[in-house]
Amino acid sequence: MGIGGIGMSALARYFHHQGYPVFGYDRTPSPLTRELEKEGIEITYTDAERMLYGLGLDRFSTLVVRTPAVPEDCEIYTYLRKEGFDIRKRAEVLGIVTQRMKALCVAGTHGKTTTSTMIAHLMNGGNEAATESHAGVNAFLGGISENYHTNLLLSKESEYVVVEADEYDRSFHHLTPFISVVTAVDADHLDIYGTPEAYREAFAHYTSLITGALVMKHGIELEPRLKEGVKCYTYGVEESRELRAESQEPSGPDFYAERIRVKDGQIVFDFKMPDGEIKDVQLGVPVWVNIENAVAAMAVAHLCGVKDEAIREAMASFKGVQRRFNIHVNTPKVAYIDDYAHHPQEIATAIDSIRKLFPERKLIGVFQPHLYTRTRDFAEGFRAVLGTLDECVLLPIYPAREEPIEGVTSEMLGGEVVEKPALVAELKRRVQESHEPVVVLTVGAGDIDRLVPDITRALKEK
Repeated sequence: MGIGGIGMSALARYFHHQGYPVFGYDRTPSPLTRELEKEGIEITYTDAERMLYGLGLDRFSTLVVRTPAVPEDCEIYTYLRKEGFDIRKRAEVLGIVTQRMKALCVAGTHGKTTTSTMIAHLMNGGNEAATESHAGVNAFLGGISENYHTNLLLSKESEYVVVEADEYDRSFHHLTPFISVVTAVDADHLDIYGTPEAYREAFAHYTSLITGALVMKHGIELEPRLKEGVKCYTYGVEESRELRAESQEPSGPDFYAERIRVKDGQIVFDFKMPDGEIKDVQLGVPVWVNIENAVAAMAVAHLCGVKDEAIREAMASFKGVQRRFNIHVNTPKVAYIDDYAHHPQEIATAIDSIRKLFPERKLIGVFQPHLYTRTRDFAEGFRAVLGTLDECVLLPIYPAREEPIEGVTSEMLGGEVVEKPALVAELKRRVQESHEPVVVLTVGAGDIDRLVPDITRALKEK
């Protein structure tokens, strides 16, 4: 239920590859659901219990997997509950998978998808010839890998599984991590947690589930609760190491990037480890924030025994993840970048990366707020970060699972609000009327990605 979600679709593919008949429901078709249908998975977009008739379902041999995005009053969901079917959350089912293999998990407010996809690529040896069902590692990813064009990798030989550990609804508490990265604990999902303190408490509890090692970003506000024998490592960049040294604390991050060089659109650095270094690591996706993501991913691969040279080669061939700082247009007149950022800190990171890559260009940002509660809870942060754009365009709030909240609208964030059907023409006009080179940035976790192909075509036109 909610089969079109990025995490749900990976589970659907997993069971389909295992030989189980899989049936799905989602509210609307999407490119992802169409891919699932091509692979032989039947999907309905009609919320009516009659859609289940004739499937031969019985409550003794059928597992129902539900995403929290499916509302309580969904007719199909109501029917399945009434009939006594075994209904599990996605995270519960993923938790069973992590108990059977050594789970390499990535948790944190930001960077989960890119870092977990990097880990999968490193553990796969950078083998781009791998297919969804014949890879060097198992992986359930929160985005579509640009290297493998899928969010699922399966291996019959590997003892490892890479998993994105989602904190929403405390889902990651169902997992059993062998090694886990924690990238950030900036408060989010306050509709679930209520306070930043409760949010951080959920991460503290999550660290108590780790059985092997924690790889934690240096300086984050987290007090781990590790079991006896579980090791703790920190990671960062050389600047964080210097700050640690200035404060006269005993040591800096255990894994860090040093001698970072940016030249001709490439980012190269040396990767320092407690027991050595890998020189001249080149980022396949040269975005500043990916330096830290890469350090975390390489630390995990190193702890799992991946050879230094294999790590270096795989990092250079990493192509990124769909909707994670994807550059769709890059001409002297205009560049167009799309990103999944939907939290003030994530948007700030995307803007900072663009300012470093294109320091002389005007930056036009388009933001589609995601959820009424998040817009309300972080309105001040959104206003501040969107105010750093040269021009700001807003779409109406994408509600996802929520009902409207009185007084909570895109207008409260500042900037001009444009309806979706008018956005492409509006951006084309702004670019054409600009007297200087432009970068267009679209951000948001709703359905703004459906407009990316049209925006790309429009901005490529002369």
